[in-house]
Amino acid sequence: MRIRQASRRGVGAHNEDRLGAGANWAFVLDGATAPSGVDSGCIHDVSWLVDQLAEALRITLSTPMPLTDALAVAIERVRYAHGGSCDLDNPDSPSATVALARRHEEGFDYLVLADTAVVFADEDGTVRAVSDDRVDRLPGGRPYSRELVRKSRNAPGGFWVASTVPEAAYEALTGTVRTSEFALMSDGCSRLVDYYGHTWEQVWEHLRLHGPHSLVDWVRAEERRHGVALGKLHDDATVLHAVFAPEQIRRLARSAR
Repeated sequence: MRIRQASRRGVGAHNEDRLGAGANWAFVLDGATAPSGVDSGCIHDVSWLVDQLAEALRITLSTPMPLTDALAVAIERVRYAHGGSCDLDNPDSPSATVALARRHEEGFDYLVLADTAVVFADEDGTVRAVSDDRVDRLPGGRPYSRELVRKSRNAPGGFWVASTVPEAAYEALTGTVRTSEFALMSDGCSRLVDYYGHTWEQVWEHLRLHGPHSLVDWVRAEERRHGVALGKLHDDATVLHAVFAPEQIRRLARSAR
């Protein structure tokens, strides 16, 4: 698998995004920065959480288990790593959004939990982006109260993230696509569409022609030019672009017969 990638810190002290890839899998994680004054019930910060989850996914994605199981087992591993000093029932415990992809016969399987995105072109050339927008559909509209977000996180009728609840993995959006090329990106990159009115077709073509670092440069230029309606001026921005090599496609197709 040929990989190009970029990850750039926003205005925070640390980049809380993570990415990783193996021979036939890839992931992007976007750690959720906790608002000031929130008691997470945890002695660990978001950077610790995404580091632990990334390491667990490198193990579970290398097995044949389905992506939902791979994420659930990874979350369970992180629960164990917390030790006995954290309140794992606290809904404000550190969390992350997730995008996973793994080769499957003539295409790839994907999983998206919360507002990371997987982007690809269908067999007919139509560019698609899959992202879980349930956090944007909470009652009452934005700005949400802290209490509403707290009650809705990892709860039926609310939205789901990777934190301390392994069952969240089974609430993710999943699918299989017959194509050998895809991109995974945090919402710091999808601002190009969500905030600035560009199309996914434009984002996809820019990424393919100019690469991930140029895509992040484009995001930063738009943020400086137009500002943001909600959130940080510069969010952590991460994108991973993957193409399965032809010989790898043929080899995997033979092994699937």
